[in-house]
Amino acid sequence: MQNKGIVIVTAVLLTLASIFYLSFSFATRYYDNEAAKLKDPVAQQDYKDSVKYLGIYSYQKCLETQIGLGLDLKGGMNVILEVSVPDVIETLADHKTDAAFTKSMKEAKAEEETSQKDFITLFIKAYHKNAPGHRLAEVFATQQMQGKVSSQSSDSEVEKALRDEAESAIDNSFNVVRTRIDKFGVVQPNIQKLEGQEGRIMVEMPGIREPERMRKLLQGSANLEFWETFNADEIVPYFAQIDQRFANGGQDRAAADTTKAAAADTVKATAKKAEPKFQLKGADSEGKTSTASAEQAARRQHPLLSIFQPTGQGALSTVGYANVRDTAAVNKIIYSAVARQILPANLRLLWSAKPADGIQAKNVFELHAIKVTTTNGRAPLEGDVITDAKDQFNNLTGQPEVSMSMNTDGARRWAALTKANTGKAIAIVLDGSVYSAPRVNGEISGGQSSITGNFTIEDTKDLANTLKSGRMPAPARIVQEEVVGPTLGAQSIQQGVISFIIAFVVLMVYMVMMYGMVPGMMANLALIVNLFFTLGILTSFQAALTMSGIAGMVLSLGTAVDANVLIYERTREELRAGKGLKQAVQLGYSNAFSAIFDSNFTSVITGVILHYFGTGPIR
Repeated sequence: MQNKGIVIVTAVLLTLASIFYLSFSFATRYYDNEAAKLKDPVAQQDYKDSVKYLGIYSYQKCLETQIGLGLDLKGGMNVILEVSVPDVIETLADHKTDAAFTKSMKEAKAEEETSQKDFITLFIKAYHKNAPGHRLAEVFATQQMQGKVSSQSSDSEVEKALRDEAESAIDNSFNVVRTRIDKFGVVQPNIQKLEGQEGRIMVEMPGIREPERMRKLLQGSANLEFWETFNADEIVPYFAQIDQRFANGGQDRAAADTTKAAAADTVKATAKKAEPKFQLKGADSEGKTSTASAEQAARRQHPLLSIFQPTGQGALSTVGYANVRDTAAVNKIIYSAVARQILPANLRLLWSAKPADGIQAKNVFELHAIKVTTTNGRAPLEGDVITDAKDQFNNLTGQPEVSMSMNTDGARRWAALTKANTGKAIAIVLDGSVYSAPRVNGEISGGQSSITGNFTIEDTKDLANTLKSGRMPAPARIVQEEVVGPTLGAQSIQQGVISFIIAFVVLMVYMVMMYGMVPGMMANLALIVNLFFTLGILTSFQAALTMSGIAGMVLSLGTAVDANVLIYERTREELRAGKGLKQAVQLGYSNAFSAIFDSNFTSVITGVILHYFGTGPIR
């Protein structure tokens, strides 16, 4: 009797728990239907933000708690990220320019593509070959490795430290990726490190409908930097010299200098003329003002200035503009060996992250002049001082922006930086692109600042998310990607449901035909309860339902039927032996128990093994 009471209490509690967790799926469906009745998308979102299921759970919480659908059912995105171990090593070496180090890095990268050995092993082998008699500590006794490697460390100690740091960088990247995806709002993602593949992370994101936005979020390293800048007047005249040198086929610098004054005047006049209505030669068909042959002639006469528009007098850090399709050609010129001979050594040219605002031509990006003032080439202030970031709207303009809070050290250095650059621009750079370059009107104390620009609400949300989730220890790139469309997912759901219903109906018909209406329907009721508890438990564990999961549930129904068959056949044997119905049923259950227990216990052992050794979908 006591055992029966425990069974009843357990069954009641399990039933209540299953009803509770399954109810979230019905709640989200109800809220979606109610929101769909509102035509305004903003009103729909406001409605979803305002609802409280059971007075406690928000709509987002309902989405996260309901039974989820896997990538093969819901559609979405599956990517494999690779964390660059070579970039980790370069960072740990503080970007050494030593000839043996750079040559060893180059050789190791080339050999890694065909070798089965890991990058660190290949690098150490190459370094010993290129720098015989030298120790690894000479390269890695840096600020980055302080406390782990000293100038007296042996090669084996340095190698161990490098492996530990590389593994730590991969683990940190894994955590950063998980944080970014969680903040993005992906429901029930699957994120895991791939065993046996150094630095690779697999990410499955059901329901993703903006793959390009997710690509940027996953691959951004969140390397935030604050740079001093040159004024445009200081840099623009150099572009005329570069243009002249390329037009003359790379004449020597002395000859180019004789044209500096005339060319600078030409640049200023051209810029002044273009300012009222921005127009780039070679832009889209809307802005074409000359034939293709005339355009080619202009390219030959002015290789740079025909595709790049310098700014006029009085501009701050923005030194010019170019159409997005011409930026690669501009880069080839301004980063060439000829340009390096002309441009200041402490100048770094970076493009804006978004197209320029307030210009009639579309897809035009700004080029900013960054001033490098440190000996190690790093920014005076970096993103490690940021303690919090959030998206908001500017009180004056009403435009989306990202506000940032800095720690004590960052606030002190930010105040000094803004004080020293009053009247100039400070460029805010993230992952090599300039997000904004505001004019500094005075010292900014307190450590509060904001990033403004030509942003959408989604841009500011993603930017704040990236800054809050932290900096990626090393750049991650997508090496494999698969996007499953919602149509394919809908077909999979339909096929899965149909196959499940067919299997369920066949089982029910079989049990009724085999054992009669009453015993057969009792067995079928047990199957329904089995299915109910299975779905309830899956939902409580936040598991995602996949096609393979549906197949597993069909298989579990077969196992459950097998148990009923054993019990009924044992009961039949006892009835044929002359036992009464009540005694026969009791003996049927007790005699079948050992076989049923063995079957389920074997399934449990199999499940544990698959969970331990299996990959993400199997788990």
